[in-house]
Amino acid sequence: MPRLPRIALRLHGGLGAAACVEQARAAEQAGLHTLWFAENPFNRGVMPAMAACAIATQRIRIGIGVFNPFNRHPTLIAMEMGSFDELCDGRAVLGIGAGIKVAQMGLPDRRPIGAVRDAIQILRPLLRGDEVSYRGRVFSADRVRLEFALARSGMPILMAAVGDQALRLCGELADGLMISNMCPPGYSRRAVGIVAGAAAAIGRPRPAEVVQYVPCAMRDDAGEARALAKATVGAMLAAYWRGGQAAPATQSALRDHSATEPAEFGRIMDRLGRGEPGHDVLGDRFLANYAVAGTTSQCLERFEAYREAGVTELAVWPVGDQPVDTIARLGRALADSG
Repeated sequence: MPRLPRIALRLHGGLGAAACVEQARAAEQAGLHTLWFAENPFNRGVMPAMAACAIATQRIRIGIGVFNPFNRHPTLIAMEMGSFDELCDGRAVLGIGAGIKVAQMGLPDRRPIGAVRDAIQILRPLLRGDEVSYRGRVFSADRVRLEFALARSGMPILMAAVGDQALRLCGELADGLMISNMCPPGYSRRAVGIVAGAAAAIGRPRPAEVVQYVPCAMRDDAGEARALAKATVGAMLAAYWRGGQAAPATQSALRDHSATEPAEFGRIMDRLGRGEPGHDVLGDRFLANYAVAGTTSQCLERFEAYREAGVTELAVWPVGDQPVDTIARLGRALADSG
């Protein structure tokens, strides 16, 4: 039997609440572990869809991956997540990260690592029901406490991280690491090692969870699945690179751990940047670094590779126009794998 990570579902602000509920019900029926909601600037805020999915489901965890403390002060995050945890009977998981730029909102985004450190130091006691006084370099709180009874004392707090400094902070403070789309398993293996080393250096147990997002196309015809995934991955890689939007650490994660020579990687990105479609540009071996695609058995084999890299939970994003079918296939595959 394959050695698999837990399998979760990634949802996002590009989907309306009704579509999220449909996929959430299918994910719970399929036995998936968590619904992870990705929130990005200027798309739908995900709290309404999260609330709708909390009411529509009973068992599956519901996580945010991630909230950015620059556009939600840590005390507001605590208020929202504490009340959301009440709504879903203690199934909530919180992810924090500051990697997405918020300059278009007129918000400062200096010291993103310090901002995440401050946010976790404020959030953890608040989500335990404690009073907190904390003065940080970016965020502070003065003798504040949530004024309602929490569903439980404590909520898992995961941290999105890419660069080495952020990964070390994750090892020192967070309950888990979140790895974004487009990060090859080779990068994940290295990131998990840095997080574990930082935790060990201060005598702390290594964070228990490593959650990674990945696009997934699962079809009876492996070629059809790969074509769908190549179109999606090509568009995403081009968007990440266009105009220098990707930070240097993100560029390194995407480029330097793909088992592709830098010159060849550059040629691929040049072609995508000129508008050539992903299915014409990307080879199967290159695609395998950024997506899971193929038949059911091929996808299960690829899930195993992420587990070997240290990922404990793989949050798949079904690409194409049949997400519920993909979720059902996942459920059957996981049940058959034991």
